[in-house]
Amino acid sequence: MPLIDNAVYVDGKRAEEPASLDETYELMARLGGMAWIGLYRPSPEEIRSIETEFGLHHLAVEDALTGHQRAKLERYGDTLFVVLRPARYLDTEEVVEFGEVHVIIGPGFVVTVRHAEAPNLGAVRLRLEGNPQLLSLGPEAVLYAILDEVVDQYGPVASGLENDIDEIEHQLFGGDPDVSRRIYDLLGEVMEFQRAAHPLAGMLEALLRGSEKYGVDLEVQRGLRDVLDHVLQIAGRSDTFRATLQNALTVHSTLATQRQNDEMRRISEASLELAEDTRKLAEQGFKQGDEVKKISAWAAIIFAPSLIAGIYGMNFDHMPELHWVFGYPMAVGGMVVFAGVLYSVFKRNHWL
Repeated sequence: MPLIDNAVYVDGKRAEEPASLDETYELMARLGGMAWIGLYRPSPEEIRSIETEFGLHHLAVEDALTGHQRAKLERYGDTLFVVLRPARYLDTEEVVEFGEVHVIIGPGFVVTVRHAEAPNLGAVRLRLEGNPQLLSLGPEAVLYAILDEVVDQYGPVASGLENDIDEIEHQLFGGDPDVSRRIYDLLGEVMEFQRAAHPLAGMLEALLRGSEKYGVDLEVQRGLRDVLDHVLQIAGRSDTFRATLQNALTVHSTLATQRQNDEMRRISEASLELAEDTRKLAEQGFKQGDEVKKISAWAAIIFAPSLIAGIYGMNFDHMPELHWVFGYPMAVGGMVVFAGVLYSVFKRNHWL
C-alpha cells in the first residue's frame, strides 16, 4: 500500500488515524489539527489528490512523482518542498546504499514521500509522538526531526567509509592487484555521499534565515542549528575522504609506474647480461677460429715438405733424380721454397 501511515494530530497528540486521503481532509477541517501523510512510492492519483487539496505547485508534484532528484529545498509561497538523500552503510557488502525522500510541508500538513527503504520515518514519527510538546510546534518541527534523522544516519556511513579507506591504504602498499578498482568504487560512493550531504548546509541556512519571516518556533530553530553543525562536520569528513582517495589514486599510479620501471630495468639488465654472454661466446668463437686457422696453416706448411720427402722416400729403383748430383739439394730446396711461399700467403691473410 502506498499510504503507509496517516494521522491527524491535535496539540501534538495523535487524534485520528483516517483510512483514506479523503477522510484525512475531512478530519483536518473538522478538528483543525495537523495531518501527517506518509506515502511510499505513491500512485499518480494519490499525488494529484494531495495537489488538489493543498494547492501544491505543479513542479513539486512532478518531482514527487518522478523521483531521482538531487537534494534541494524549494519554496512555493507558504509551501516547502524538500528532497533529501538518506544513506546507510551495509556492513556485509561494505557499500553505501542511498535512498530518496521528499517532504512537503505547509499550513497544517506534512506529506512525506519515500522512494526507497531508508530512512525509517516510522521511527521519526514514533519519537515525535513521544514528545508532544515538540510535535505541537507544527510542520516545521516534523521537518526538523526528519532532517535530524537523515543526518544522524550519515554518521555510521562516514565511519564505514573511513574504515574502508583505512583498508585501502593497507592494500595500496601491499601490492593488491584489485586495489585500483576498489579505490574507484569508493571514490564514487564518497562523491555520491557529498552530493547528498553538502546541499543540506545551504538548505538549513536558508531555513534559518526564513525562520522569523515564517514564524518558526525558537526551539525548532535551535534544533536546525544543531543539525547544521552536524552537517558541516559530515561535509568536512567527506571532503577529506575524497582528497585521500584521490591521493591514493595518485600514489597507486606512481607505484604502478615504479613497478613497471623496475620490471623494465630487470629486463634491460637481463638483456645486457645476455648480450655480454653472446659477446663472450663470439670472442671465444673468434679465438677458436684463429687457432683453427693457425693449425691449418702450419699443417699446410708442414704438408709440403712431408709430401716431397714422402715421394723421395719411396723405395723404387727407377727414379730419375735418385742418381742425379743435384737431386738432394733440389728436394730440400723445393721443401724450403714451398714452405716459405705458404708461410708468406698465410701471413698476408692473417692466418699466422
